[in-house]
Amino acid sequence: MGWHDNFHSWLVAWMKIVLPLAALGLLSTLFLISERFDPAETTPPAALKLAQRARDEGATDVTLAGVTRDGHEVILQTARFVPSATDTRRLNAENLQAHLRLRKGTRVEVAARAGELDQRQNTARLSGNVTFDTSTGYSMKSDRLDMRLDLLHVVSPGPVSGTAPGGNLSAGRMVLSGNKQSPHDVHLLFTNGVKLIYQPKSSGE
Repeated sequence: MGWHDNFHSWLVAWMKIVLPLAALGLLSTLFLISERFDPAETTPPAALKLAQRARDEGATDVTLAGVTRDGHEVILQTARFVPSATDTRRLNAENLQAHLRLRKGTRVEVAARAGELDQRQNTARLSGNVTFDTSTGYSMKSDRLDMRLDLLHVVSPGPVSGTAPGGNLSAGRMVLSGNKQSPHDVHLLFTNGVKLIYQPKSSGE
């Protein structure tokens, strides 16, 4: 099952449990999760108020999980989701975390103060004090990270800096991506003025 289907299944389940039933009709249009809503039906004022509150306050403490087309697990956690005022297929997130479990066992943890999910494009944009940590020893910081949710592709379009297994590392761009010919293989590339300050381990380590 792809990320897009998983995303909607988790979102549907969460909405059905938490939000009041009176607002479900309008929310089905808002999140595009139901085909039974009849816009010709009259909605009670109470339901309108609840639906407006849901749009304003969004969903809190949400966890979404899926698998990319190349078999990598993606888990998103956020303190709060709010639909965009201009496009209900876009969700704005606060304190967004992305947990990647790659097919070979490597773990990647990404965190940011804010994020934006585009359900049409299957993308997420993380911004504000973004951290990128891998179980292989990379710990980087950036102003922004863009990632695909349907396949493994994480990009920092601007500078990154932090530590690598060999020392302190900085670069103008960073890309984590899969290999189309061999889905098990993953590449982490640093480009645009890479600088590595080697720090040898002490003899006591």
